[in-house]
Parts: sequence; structure tokens; C-alpha cells
Amino acid sequence: MSEQPGSIDRRVDVAVVGAGMAGLKTALELEARGLTVCLLEARDRVGGRLKPGHIAGHKIDNGGQWVGPQQKLLLAEAEAQGVEKFDQYRQGKSVLDFKGKLSHSRSDVPKMPFVSLLDLQRTVSKLDALAFSLPATAPWSVKNAEGLDGQTFETWIQANVWTEQTREFLRMVTRSLLCCEPKHVSFLYFLEYVRGGEGLDVLLGVKGGAQEAKFRGGAHQITEKMAAMLKSPVLYEAPARAVTQHETHVEIVTDRGTVTADRAVIAIPPTLASRINFANALPVKRDHLMQRMPMGTVIKVHVAYDRPFWRDKGMSGMAVSDTFPCNVFFDQSPEDASCGILVGFIDADAAVEYSPAGDNSRRQAVIDSATQFFGAEAKNPIDYVDNDWMSEEWSKGCYVAHMAPGVMTTYGEALRQPCGCIHWAGTETATQWQGYMDGALQSGIRVAAEIAEQRGLRMAAE
Repeated sequence: MSEQPGSIDRRVDVAVVGAGMAGLKTALELEARGLTVCLLEARDRVGGRLKPGHIAGHKIDNGGQWVGPQQKLLLAEAEAQGVEKFDQYRQGKSVLDFKGKLSHSRSDVPKMPFVSLLDLQRTVSKLDALAFSLPATAPWSVKNAEGLDGQTFETWIQANVWTEQTREFLRMVTRSLLCCEPKHVSFLYFLEYVRGGEGLDVLLGVKGGAQEAKFRGGAHQITEKMAAMLKSPVLYEAPARAVTQHETHVEIVTDRGTVTADRAVIAIPPTLASRINFANALPVKRDHLMQRMPMGTVIKVHVAYDRPFWRDKGMSGMAVSDTFPCNVFFDQSPEDASCGILVGFIDADAAVEYSPAGDNSRRQAVIDSATQFFGAEAKNPIDYVDNDWMSEEWSKGCYVAHMAPGVMTTYGEALRQPCGCIHWAGTETATQWQGYMDGALQSGIRVAAEIAEQRGLRMAAE
């Protein structure tokens, strides 16, 4: 349900800030337990980091889109909402621009000297072993947490990886997964992300991995269908500006009025939560945690052609580069191949550079990258669109917030800890698949159960 602009002054059991997948799941779970809920959304749409778009007359996802077989919560939610999935196109060879050389391969592993391949295998095994040693709910409590958190991933790479080819591959991995450079992220946080994503092979993989499938009609429609199931309306264009916590309730001031509730759930990224004026000071650890979790920097791009010409050349449309501005491509063509569409990403430092450059500069950089990967046919697209997530007022980046050295061990325990009447959701708070839709759903389920337990409630179905 939705409600048109106007006064929203009201009293409910729980107010939820943010109508992304986490906030929607929280609201649905709470309503199923018989609680009254209002969902406050700053945008004029639901979905958060899921966003619909169009190119060359076809629907696309400008935000999150992929699902892997391990992401059971997302698969179940999609099925419940009647949204079907289909496999990511991957027939043919992928293209890799690595260390100044283009190569084609049916493997996800780049062509490297034998010693470098051994080094890569050794390093990935070591990273997975370290990641899987972390406690799922408290990675900051692992033995040697201070040492792991006291260095960047880049520092660890320099000290532990033998060959430059493997070092550069891991930098590419960090940009692809977190949309930041390894010099900006804590090694402990990187390990926690790998643990939550069930290992590097799963995180990076297509067949059997996190990019295995997409949703027919777009992932964003899952959130639209979830919103339609709510008993209470989503209140649009109602950003939370101030939160005042009293002994028994909380007041949330928005641009459209004030909502009073027994409990509040903040289901937006930490950096956006830090911009809310909490009239009663939050605990120091929570306050400083939100200030120290920046979003990744990424521009998602789509470029369309009259046909998927790369398939004629035996290419899958998948491409990765360690130097091109648009450093990752996938085939995003419609299932009937009525036109050819490539989806790509300008991320990490390259996104910071190209964000202020303007649409035309980004368009040319994307076309140049596609031409380098797929040949001269890529020079003549029929359409182009991009989505600069850093410029979106109510996102400030994508895909997920990350932590610099020292943040997790100093402030991490505040990530999910309620602050009086205030609770925290969002994919960043998940213990599995952080940064993914599955993690967002997990956080909504957790926080609803947290509130219900305090109130002694059960699901209506129980």
C-alpha cells in the first residue's frame, strides 16, 4: 500500500525508517504478529538499493539484481511474491584485461604464469580459512582480532601474496565486491564479508555462485509486491529528520509530520542514519560506528545494441579489467535476444573520478571499455543509461557500507545492539550475505523477532 503526500501524524506500535527490502520485511513480519506499523520512506518509491529502470524499451535493474543458490531467504521471498528467476547468460568465453593483456577463457580464473596460479590458489584457500574461522555473530571477538583489524586488506596483500599478478587480482576482487580499494578496508572486515558470502569462489562465481541467476521482470518488483502486502501504507517523501526517545516511546519527526511509536526500527545504511538528529544521544559506540561506515562507490551502467553481437563471436558477455574505467561487464540481454544489452560497473576509485565527469564522459568511457573487450561493433550502441549511486541523496553509494581498520574491533559490537526503544536493521547488520538482498531479508526477520520477544508475541500463524 502507499499513501499520497499529506500529514502523517499518528501513533503506532512500531515505526520503521526505510522502505528497502530490510524495512519492508521488518514491517511484514511485525504485522504478522499483530502489531501496527508505519513505514517511513524518504524516496517516492520502495526498494532502496533496488531500483527499476529501462533501456531500449526493456526493463532493467539499476540496483541489486543477482541471486545465488545459497541465498535461501531471497529465493523463498521471490517465490512467495510470484517472481521467477532465470539463469545469467554465460555461454561462450569470458574476456579478461589483465596486466595490459587481453585473454579469452571459459574459466573464472585469469590466465597467469604457473607460479602465479599456484599463489592465487594458495592465497584464496588461506583467505577462506581465515574467514571461516570468524564467529558468525561477533567477528571482533576472534583470536588476533586486533591484528586482523589493525591493517588494511592492501597491507595484508603486500605482506602475504608472493606474485604481483595475484596481488592485482585481489585488488580487482575487492573493487568488484565492496566497490572500494583494498587500501580503504579493514582486513578483518574483508574476511567477515567473505565469511558471510560463503567463500570467495561463491561470491565471485556465476554457475553455483552469487551471480547465477536474475529475476524475470527485475529484482525491484519483489519489493513492490512486498509493499502491496502491507496492511498499513508506505509513507513516501517522509525522511526521518529527528528521533526523540522517551522512557516508553519514541517520536520520529519527518518532513510530513511526527510519528509516535513504542519502538522504532532504523533500516537504512549507517551513513544515512548518522544524519538523523537523535535528540537523546545514542551510546557512543553506536554513534561513532555510523560515522565510520562509508558506502561503496559505484556507477552501474547499461549499454544497448541492436543484437548481442558478442555471442556471434563465441563470447559470454562477461568481462573483467584491472585498468578500464568500466571494469566489469555481464550480458544483460532479454531472454529472446531481441537486442543486446551489457551491464557494467564503474567502481571504487574510478567511480569517484567519473561521478563528477558527467553522463557524456561516462558514456564514452563505457563504450571505449566495451570496444576494448568485444570489438569495434561496441562503438555504436542504440541506447545508454547509468545510475550514479553516489549522487543519490538517500543512498550516498552502493552496494554496501564497509569498515576501515580499527572500526570493527572498537565499535562493531554496536552494529545490531538496540538502543532503548531503537532497533537496527539493514543488510549491513546481517550475519550472512551482508550487502546482498538476502542479508537485508535476514535483518528484517531478526529485528522483528527481537521486538516480538520483548513484547512476548508470536507470529499469527503460530
